[in-house]
Amino acid sequence: MKYHFFRQKKYLVPVMLLLLVLLAGSFLVFRSDSLLFRLYSSKLFHTELSGNTLTLHYLIADPSTYGFNEDPVLPVYTGAEEDREKETTSLKNALSVLSRISTDHLSSEDAYTCLLTERYLQSQLKATAFPYYPEPFSPGSGIQNSFPSLLADYAFRSRKDVEDYLSLLEQSGDYLDGLLLYEKEKAEAGLFMSHAAADKVIKQCSTILPEDALDGSHFLQKTFEEKVSLLVKDGSISEEDGKVFCARNDSLLQSVLAPAYVKMADTFTSFRKYGHTPAGLSSLPDGKAYYEYLLSATTGSNRPISETKLLLYEDYENNYNALISLLTKYPEIGDSELTASLDLSLSSASGALKQLHERIQKDFPVPCASDPLSPVSVVLKTVPSSMEEYTSPAYYLISPIDDWSTQTICLNRSNFHDNLSLYTTLAHEGYPGHLYQTIYSRQYLGKMETPALRYLLHYGGYTEGWAYYAENLSYDYAREMAVHNPHAAAYYEACRLNRNLHLGLYSLLDIAIHYDGASKEQVAGILKTIGITDPSSVDSVYAYLTEEPCSYPKYYVGYLEILKLKEEAMVLWEKDFSLYRFHQFLLEKGPADFQSLREMLPLYAAS
Repeated sequence: MKYHFFRQKKYLVPVMLLLLVLLAGSFLVFRSDSLLFRLYSSKLFHTELSGNTLTLHYLIADPSTYGFNEDPVLPVYTGAEEDREKETTSLKNALSVLSRISTDHLSSEDAYTCLLTERYLQSQLKATAFPYYPEPFSPGSGIQNSFPSLLADYAFRSRKDVEDYLSLLEQSGDYLDGLLLYEKEKAEAGLFMSHAAADKVIKQCSTILPEDALDGSHFLQKTFEEKVSLLVKDGSISEEDGKVFCARNDSLLQSVLAPAYVKMADTFTSFRKYGHTPAGLSSLPDGKAYYEYLLSATTGSNRPISETKLLLYEDYENNYNALISLLTKYPEIGDSELTASLDLSLSSASGALKQLHERIQKDFPVPCASDPLSPVSVVLKTVPSSMEEYTSPAYYLISPIDDWSTQTICLNRSNFHDNLSLYTTLAHEGYPGHLYQTIYSRQYLGKMETPALRYLLHYGGYTEGWAYYAENLSYDYAREMAVHNPHAAAYYEACRLNRNLHLGLYSLLDIAIHYDGASKEQVAGILKTIGITDPSSVDSVYAYLTEEPCSYPKYYVGYLEILKLKEEAMVLWEKDFSLYRFHQFLLEKGPADFQSLREMLPLYAAS
């Protein structure tokens, strides 16, 4: 799911509201808790978004309807210790205001939002103890890769969007300079990335936007021209203005962004001397403590690491035994020559997405009496060839909260070698995955008049866990299509089990590397048990795990937490349990952390 990017955090409580609370002791006597919470959440929502137009643009199509009229701005990291202290103080003040609100006096929806906000801010407060442990330039998901994608996917709905985009592009040098300053501080604190990771970043900066590549064919030029031409076509701007905008874009790419990428490459080359041999977070001074925080924050699970390990071990054993049993019954599906003929039959990616939409109607709810999903137009885009190496196999471009009429899924065609993987990926990103969950959630929250602050609370474990849960279900759908071909059905199930085994094992290795201090040799020995013995493959897996801590657990632990919730719901709800009802619960109470979801299960059973 796109996009979440590094920036200076600003959970600032509005000064006016704090003064009212601190200087007028009788404030709560004259104002209800409900009004106070609505004021608090509204101001916090505005404060958080007003400092970052890029985030604002992706979240809201028409910011003016929400009271945003500020000039476009990108946040710039200054590196001042004073700013970090302000962030900590702001979080504490925000939590202090929340503690004065009695949830007993709020509506159930506001009380739940208040609980989620409090826990979310508490997690953010814990992060302030580790100021130099996050990595904005990680090779797999860093800003050097995501920032160009953010620019390429920036929607032009009006003339103002084009003007704002160009203003942000003009500020991009200062924005990236701020992140380089952060890297300098990381290096001085002894927490710079490994030599190997730095080399990857240098290569990425040198190939994604080299100075000599802006000849009119670069994707940041072509996507800009395509979006501007649509505005010219519908009469939003004149043809002459379109030419002026395109010339301005070319000029800024050449004079601001391309030099910024050269500077990034040069800076990481000079910082390389601070690098170290690839190793997990456990090798760093407070690495184990940071990993404990990161695993909980990323997955949304409050289980102790020992319990998370046990959950993963038991799941791995179950999947392994199921796969062995399946291969014993259908040994033919282990023959690669045969399995090529068992691939899923698909007419097209769009046809597969339509079929998935129709298939989920039985077990997944819609928020209104009439199907609100049918009018949605889904655009399937392909990732530019120059970005294929640095982009995930696919991603859903999250739509604004006030305009979901057009949904976008981007596919990296270099990653799809069979129809089954394409089908399951479309389920992950589309129906019943990210796209469906996002639309349902936003329509439900809107119907319940939930404070807009909820849209800012990001739960990676829930969103990616849900999407991986949806992906797993799609293997069942594929087997249903192969009802008359038992070998094909068995093959699809084997693929599902095999994928779960890999993600489960990688999640265990993530913990082993970053918490237990497992060496590369130990990781190689474990990978050997699932047939990964090629040295380059071992190097690739180990490198990714060390460079992207908690990436796999975000998906797989999130998925396992959903399965645990389902088990608990079956016990609590008894005869009232159904997949439809369980999915409705997850969609209406999420996105959220799993502790909060677990606490809501008994209440939902009584509703």
